[in-house]
Amino acid sequence: MALPPRTDNPEADIVGDKPQNQLHTVTSTKSPALTGKLEADLEIKASPEQFYNMVANKPHHMHHACYDKIQGCDLHEGEFGKVGTVVIWRYVHDGKTKVTKDVIEAIDPDKKLVTFRAIEGDKLKEYKSLLGTLQVFPKNGGSGTGSVVRWTLEYEKLHQGIAPQTFLQFLLDVSKDMDAHISQPN
Repeated sequence: MALPPRTDNPEADIVGDKPQNQLHTVTSTKSPALTGKLEADLEIKASPEQFYNMVANKPHHMHHACYDKIQGCDLHEGEFGKVGTVVIWRYVHDGKTKVTKDVIEAIDPDKKLVTFRAIEGDKLKEYKSLLGTLQVFPKNGGSGTGSVVRWTLEYEKLHQGIAPQTFLQFLLDVSKDMDAHISQPN
């Protein structure tokens, strides 16, 4: 299975200390100054099932893999792995300890997809809305080992001074740490 095509605008690629093919800005039909969509792909060693399972069904274990970034994930309402579940994340982003409450809006074990929407907390001090979707695909269409993690952020910022790219990079860094943890020999 090949990766689904991106919905990005290559002329809007983010340039900086990251490769141009890693982070992509996707244009928005709404007020482009405050709304947008970012996507990023990351190749990992873990299988799609292993990675997806940790995020969808065991997010409370993620701090074991990246304790310097994720300090905890608490179940507030519902059941891990189910739509409508509410979780509270404690994490460090841009050098600051933060707390955010998210609801799981979509979960699809067949597509290895989970979508979180911020409903309370520090993220909503910067965004009117923030939706984060993770999808994990087999690398090379399944003919080999490893996976590709795709994070997609859809957002509406409260003001121009917000850089959603830093949160997308945070998610990629967490994903790298999780992969190292999952892929280490027993």
